[in-house]
Amino acid sequence: MYVLGLQGSPRLKGNTNYLLDTFLDEAANRGAHTEKLHVARMNIAPCIGCGNCEKKGFCVIRDDDMAASLYALLRRADAVVLASPVYFYNVPAVMKALVDRTQALWSRKYRLGLDDPVRSSRKGFMLSVGATKGKNLFDGMVLTAKYFFDAIGAGYVDMLGYRRIEDVGEMEKHPGVKEEVDGLLDRISPDFNRKKILFACRENACRSQMSSAFAAMLAGDQIDALNAGSQPADTINPDMAAVMAEIGIDMAHRNPRSIDSVLQEATPDVIITMGCGDQCPFIPGVTYEDWDLPDPAGKDLEFMRKVRDEIRERVVRLAESL
Repeated sequence: MYVLGLQGSPRLKGNTNYLLDTFLDEAANRGAHTEKLHVARMNIAPCIGCGNCEKKGFCVIRDDDMAASLYALLRRADAVVLASPVYFYNVPAVMKALVDRTQALWSRKYRLGLDDPVRSSRKGFMLSVGATKGKNLFDGMVLTAKYFFDAIGAGYVDMLGYRRIEDVGEMEKHPGVKEEVDGLLDRISPDFNRKKILFACRENACRSQMSSAFAAMLAGDQIDALNAGSQPADTINPDMAAVMAEIGIDMAHRNPRSIDSVLQEATPDVIITMGCGDQCPFIPGVTYEDWDLPDPAGKDLEFMRKVRDEIRERVVRLAESL
């Protein structure tokens, strides 16, 4: 399970950061791979309202951190944690720019009819601190968070909000915060116990990508679907993305990864190979299964469709066996 934390405070070691670290540390204790991004220090251009994403599905801004990494990380994450102090009843400017730029992901779902395969299982959390004690202190942020999570394809779980927190170090002294974080994570306990299945092929551009996408979409409550390649390509196969789009599955922003990089983050329960041969590593205690699937790279679209449909049938049988 990959948990992505978005730290929105300009204070790198302030109360928001402490609250997020507490959440991520507990998630790691439960077996998750976690990553924290200091959003205020990132290069995120504001949305320019051009409408390109609603027509073509991609943002025209290609030279900042949203394009370089954030879209892909949001798509890879099993859980996203938006952590932020209250600035005028909402998140700080750079975090709001990040939120606004996810209009490109919203458009792929609601304008182009393409569904992110992890949408059915991805979770969203909100963490916040504010200096005042007003009843409506977090209302604006919660509304923003809910729309953000819908845009990125995450089910909103809940928030933890702490009032009258301003000076550095106050959050650490707050009674019960660790217990409250534990309680929040308890609400998704089954997600930490899903069977980790790594789908591995050679380039991680076609077969393993389709396999993990179907596994996430059809059995995301049972399978923590991972994918990798022994010799990963630079990008996914565009023909693969095209035939998946034909059945409404969105493969945008999915980047090939090496088997080693995935194994550094998680030890799978099962590795399903499909063409990586002897280059797929042997791990004691892990169950192996080989799917004898032809490599569709370089073949025509009809061949790609046949491989796609066979993979879907295999994933359905796999889910039933669990």
